[in-house]
Order: sequence, then C-alpha cells, then structure tokens
Amino acid sequence: MRAPDFWRARASLASRALAPFGALYGAVAAARLAHTGARAPLPTFAIGGLTAGGDGKTPTALALAQLLARYGERPAFLTRGYGRKAGASEPIRVDTRLHAARDVGDEPLLLARAAPTFVGADRMASALRAQSNGATALVLDDGFHSRRLAPDLALLVVDGAYGAGNGRCLPAGPLRAPLDAQLTQADALVLIGEGDAGAAIAARTKALGKLVLRATMTTNEDAAARLRGKVIVAFAGLARPEKFQRSLQACGADVVATRWFDDHHLFTQREVDDLRAEARRLGATLATTEKDAARLSAENLAAIEIVAATLMFGDPEALQRLIHATLAKARAATHL
Repeated sequence: MRAPDFWRARASLASRALAPFGALYGAVAAARLAHTGARAPLPTFAIGGLTAGGDGKTPTALALAQLLARYGERPAFLTRGYGRKAGASEPIRVDTRLHAARDVGDEPLLLARAAPTFVGADRMASALRAQSNGATALVLDDGFHSRRLAPDLALLVVDGAYGAGNGRCLPAGPLRAPLDAQLTQADALVLIGEGDAGAAIAARTKALGKLVLRATMTTNEDAAARLRGKVIVAFAGLARPEKFQRSLQACGADVVATRWFDDHHLFTQREVDDLRAEARRLGATLATTEKDAARLSAENLAAIEIVAATLMFGDPEALQRLIHATLAKARAATHL
C-alpha cells in the first residue's frame, strides 16, 4: 500500500481512531524485536526500515554488500521476497534470467544483480544454502524485525524528511514497532537525507550511545543527464512515491503528470497501455524506478526511462570500521 497522508498527522481523526489497534500491533512487534533468534554460521548483517516502506532499506543493503565485496568478502542476500507467489518451502536462489517479480518479488531481482540472493521464509535454511554456495557473509534485506536470525550488526534505516511519521504504529501510523523499541535493538542508525524529523531521531539515537551514519541518495549521473529538461510522466508503485517525483525534479526534469500505485504493484498490460497513451497525449516520456522496472516485461520497458539511485555514505570510513569490527567479532564467536 501507499503511505496514507494521516500517517504524518498525529492529530488526524483516522490516526486517533486507529490508535488502540496501533498500540496492540506495537506491543506485539516490540515483543518480537526482543526475541533472540538462532545464530547463522556466517557473519550476519540485518537491515531494517523504521517504517512500513520508503526509508531506503534496499539501497542500504546494496551499498553494504558492495562494501563487503570490496573488502574481499563474498556476500549473499537473504530475503523473504515480499509479493512473490506461494511456492516451494525450500530457499530459492534468484536467477534474473529465469525468475520474474511474481516468482520471487521485485526487490530480490534488484539484489540478485549485485550478489547471490536467496528467497525463503526459513532464514536458517537460506543461510545454509548461501554458505554452501560459497558466501562468507549474509545481508538480510528485511531481517531486522523478523528476528529469525540473530544479527551480528543491526542497521535501522530512517528517511530524514519523514522520520517516524506521526509516531504511531501500524495501522494508526507508519512505524513497524514503537520507536524506542526499534532504536534499542539497532546497533547503528542510517539516516538518509536531511530533515527535522530525522534529526530528532538521530539525537535520540546518540543519547543511547549508538552510532549515526549519515547518507544521501543520488541519481545515476547518466540518467540525470538524460532527464534534464525532459518532459516526464512519472509512475511508480512505492510506499512514498513523492520521493521519486522529487528526485526527478532535482535532476531538472519537467514532471507534468504522475500516476502512483500501491507498493509492489504488479502492472497490468492495460495500465501500461494507458500510461503510454497519456505520455503521447502530453508529448512526454515515461519514467519509473528500478524497483518498478523489475515488475515490467522487457517489451513494456521499451522507451521508458529507468531511474537508478545509489546510496552514498557521508563518512564511509566509520562504516568501514564498523563492518571490520563486526566481521572480527562474529568470526571470533563462531570460530570461522
């Protein structure tokens, strides 16, 4: 789903009406967070988004895997594959030549371009499969809140502009668990972009004696150059699609129309045809995100601008020290 507007407003009638349900959801989620999962045989890095979507969890996972590979590790991603159809209980290694978003989910298709990716509900089975395929470290793209595996490093990702929204848990607000419960279980906070909401959470994190890693999302330079001055019809199925619109405008694109779908939406042929017709009528080019492109066929991607974004850390040396310390500690504990 897309994040509703009332998730930003604590005083809204909808949020207040749903507050008791949010409190119940938060209590269950906090108890789950306090659970200690089984320890995998490899160093395990868990990434979590503070809210129900749009924080930047997947770009953070990709950036972390890239750094691990740079340090000589062979990272593998483990994910449940949100949005995939029900299938075998055994973990699936994602093959971008064979699998579509319906089979494994859209985010695993992105992850698999960077490192071996295993989809499955049983995290330990996925971890053992990754190990048998030569992995030396695990990156859990959505493992912070599940606690199925005990992380050696747990990173919590926060969008600086959005922060915790109205501060309530689902469905009254966007939080996946109470803010303090999430900060307590995180080893470090990844704060993406600027904003008072994120700055307040960063201050709260530092007060707990935990590290805050600042980062920014940057659009691929080639894509940015192509978009400059171009008339665009933007479409996406994201939790907070307004972030995509702002990134297009930051590149100098003239966004004349937008069409937003629910997060992880599987586009129909009729929807694609309607989008193309609207772009023709406005003399515009269609543009979407990499994540959305993973849910479109090769034929439907023709003449659509695919806008890639990369996460850049403000102090990569701080993250480097944290990664090296985590690897050393994990291997000392498991004698790897």
